[in-house]
Order: sequence, then C-alpha cells, then structure tokens
Amino acid sequence: MMNKVKSTVRNKTRAEKKSNNKLKSGAKKGEPSESPYHRFHDAAELGLFRSRLLSWYDRTKRALPWRTLAETEKDVDVRTYGVWVSEVMLQQTQVATVIDYYNRWMKKWPTVQKLAAASLEEVNRMWAGLGYYSRGRRLHEGAQKVVRDLGGEMPKRAEQLLKQLPGVGRYTAGAVSSIAQGQVTGVVDGNVTRVLCRVRAIGADSVSAHVTDALWKLADALVDPERPGDFNQALMELGATVCSPKSPRCAQCPVRTHCHAYGKVRLHQDRGSGRLLGKLDSTPDSSVPDVENCTSAGGCNLCLSEDWDSELGVQNFPRKPAKKAPRVERTLVCVLRRQCGRDDGEIQYLLTQRPGKGLLAGMWELPSMLLEADVPEKKHGDLLSTEVQRIVGTVTESLQYVGEVVHIFSHIHQTYVVYSASVCECVEGQREQKICWLDQSALQEAAISTGVKKIMKLYYESTSKLQDTKNTKRKHIPEAGKGKKAKRAGSAANGGLKQLSVSRFFTTSKPTSS
Repeated sequence: MMNKVKSTVRNKTRAEKKSNNKLKSGAKKGEPSESPYHRFHDAAELGLFRSRLLSWYDRTKRALPWRTLAETEKDVDVRTYGVWVSEVMLQQTQVATVIDYYNRWMKKWPTVQKLAAASLEEVNRMWAGLGYYSRGRRLHEGAQKVVRDLGGEMPKRAEQLLKQLPGVGRYTAGAVSSIAQGQVTGVVDGNVTRVLCRVRAIGADSVSAHVTDALWKLADALVDPERPGDFNQALMELGATVCSPKSPRCAQCPVRTHCHAYGKVRLHQDRGSGRLLGKLDSTPDSSVPDVENCTSAGGCNLCLSEDWDSELGVQNFPRKPAKKAPRVERTLVCVLRRQCGRDDGEIQYLLTQRPGKGLLAGMWELPSMLLEADVPEKKHGDLLSTEVQRIVGTVTESLQYVGEVVHIFSHIHQTYVVYSASVCECVEGQREQKICWLDQSALQEAAISTGVKKIMKLYYESTSKLQDTKNTKRKHIPEAGKGKKAKRAGSAANGGLKQLSVSRFFTTSKPTSS
C-alpha cells in the first residue's frame, strides 16, 4: 500500500513538472524561462490598451500618402501594391525622406503592371539617393513575378506575400496584409520592438532569437481583431513619435498606465524621494505595477541582465548590444572628362555600371578601384591611371588631386580619394564593362548613388575655385602688360574647359542625349 502511495506521488510530481515545463515558453533544459509578467494575461487590460491606443491614433495620426491610399483605394490589387511599395521604402529610411520618393514612384508606376514594364535602369534612377538600392531592385523583380506568374494579382495573405515576393520578410508581409487586406496579424519592426519592450519591461537583447520570438507572440496577441491595420500602424506611430529611442515623451503616451518601464521609473523616483519606506501600501495602484518581482523560477530570459540605470529611465528597455563597427575602406576615384567638338564643346563625364549583384548593384559610378592597405600615396596616380586605361583604352593626362569625400554605408565607412583627368573625345578602347559618357544635365538624371553626387559636388566646387583664382590673376595684369600676355591669357580662357556652376548641377533639368 505504501509503495502504491509513493508511486502515485511520484507520478503526480512528474505530471506537475511536465506541466510547468510547458509554461516556460519553449525554454530549453537548464535555461531560464519567461515570466507571465512580460505578457498580457488580463482580457480587460488588453481591451483597454487597444482602445486607448486606437483613440490616440485617430486623434493624432500623421497624414501620409500611403495611408490615404490604403483608406480610399477600392481596387484591392492597387491598394496592396501601394502599401507594399511604402513598406519597402520605409525600411531603414525616415518617413520625411520617403514621402517625395513615394509620390513620384506612384505617379510614374501606379500599378504593379506599370512597374513590371519598366526597365531596371529606370527603377535605379528613380531610387537614386534613397539608399539600400537592392530594395528597388526587389520591388521590380516582385512586380515582374506578379505579372508573369500570378496573372497580375497581388498576393493577399501574409503567408503568400512571404513566399511569393522576393525580399519580403515577416514584418513586411504582416504590415501589408493587415493594412491593405485587414488580416489579423501582428507586426514587429524597430519601433514596435521598442514599445513592446518598454510596455512589458523586456530588457534582454532584443535581436536574440528567444526575445524576437516572444515579441512576435506578444504582437499577435495584442493586435485588435476589428482594426488590425490601424492598430499595427498605431503601434508603429507611437514608437516613431512618442516612445522614441531618446527623450521619450512618457507624459503624452496614451498607454503609459500599462507600461511596466514607466511604472518602474515612478517606483524608483518615489523610493528615491523617501515617499516609500518599507513595503508598498497593500492597496494596489494600477498605475504603479509591481515591477520588482519577476517570479519565474531560476530567472527570466526576458529581464534585464544588467543593473537598473536610473539615469536611463524607460530607456533601460530595450538594452541593445554593442554595435559592430563598420569596416573602413578607401577607394580611388577619377572624374574623367572629355570635350565634344572644339573648344566650346560640351563637357561629358565617364560613368561605369556596377555588377548586377552586391553593393549598389546595377548603379552607375565614376571609374574607381578599392585601395588596398599600406599602398603609398605616390602610387595612387599610377594605379588609377592603369584602371582608367583599362576602361577607356587610352592614356589620360596627368591626374590632378581633387580631395577626399567620406560616405557612410550601414556597414562600411568609405573614403573616396578623388582625382580628375581628361581624355580625347574620340578614343574608346575595348571594354569589359558597360560605360557611358554623360553631360552634366544627364548626369543629374542618371542612376547614381549619393556617394557619387558628393564626389561631383566636391569636383565642381574645386574647379570653381580654380577658375575664380585664374580670373583674379587676369584682372591684376597691368595695363601696360596688355598685348601678347593679355592675348595668351584670353586664349587660355577661351580654350580651357567650360566650367559649369555647382548650383546648376543640383537643379532639375531634362536629360540631354549623349
């Protein structure tokens, strides 16, 4: 009998342990589990959180063109296409920058069919200056796939978008399907991550697998089933305008009474001022949640692993890992020019096209070459001359040093060491890569990166200063010195390269055929 009782107790204990393990959100053996403290488990609180957030959004939301399209466009395919374009453009790019690009894009290609019929060159040209150029290429590839393989009908569900469109990840699929189609699915981007981490006091590394998984589960549980698209946009809007990375405006937050991070700040402030001595009052205050006790046995893999920093306040959540330093590169660049016709002919500049894959794929750039470490400066000219000769098949005049331009990519700290030179207009050798000669107006319209624009700006500024210096010297020639000297100076001025102002380079004008 005693053995039977012992056996029953053992079985019960095993069952309880098994049940407890299921509550640990998939934590592996030996790892800390996730506490219910980091989730919404009260239906009343969840409903209040949704209603407060949506009411705030209805009052304060920004008027944005893609939101207007999502609310007014009757054609489901056009609506889905327009939201898709906006979400891709907004990846890693601020709203203020995207608005003009989005309006121009939708005016030129208002449907997926129009985009599919465009050339990649046109797409790159339209995208120039927006950064992360592979995004535009993937939009173009996706549009062609929709027209070719899906009969022109945009995928509707998040699962379909994720599977059928190149470059579409979990966030983009969820955002497009919820906003354009009303699918009840959550989204997690940078803004949402920050809001959720603060609301539920999640301080662990927000890019780790287990935290990412927890955030997606939380987002799916939070999304309002009646207004999923508006709710997701409201959560993102809150992160962008109120719950910002630095200087968050907690006093204006519509859901601050649900925020564990805000409650923790208030609790520490009260304790610091001496208003709370010993235990808290037995009557719970919903606006100051119990943030001191995350009761998961053995620790919690969502809590802060570092000590609380009172100076950071709510910015303790989320704690970000140290950012990996970008690699440092130096690149030799040549602004190579030729003059069409005689002395007063138009100046053209050489551009080469980058490979179809990799950084800045398919974009046009100036002749350049990556500079290896420890190459002495005196060899720069010879190396660059050899590279230019390989491209155009002719020897250039002596390279003139122009200056340096720094451009920061997300993972590269790039310094362009800029030189200039000219070649005879009629010479073009055997080429291994696609090149073109463009005048200044056409150069403005070409698919060139921001880095190239910076280089050309430096070049025009330096040549303008040089021209001003020459003009000043000519003005100071004595009257008695006129004659041969003056004639030579005038000839030099007339026979020199035609100088174009910097302001003209940055003014919109129609491209000139070259």
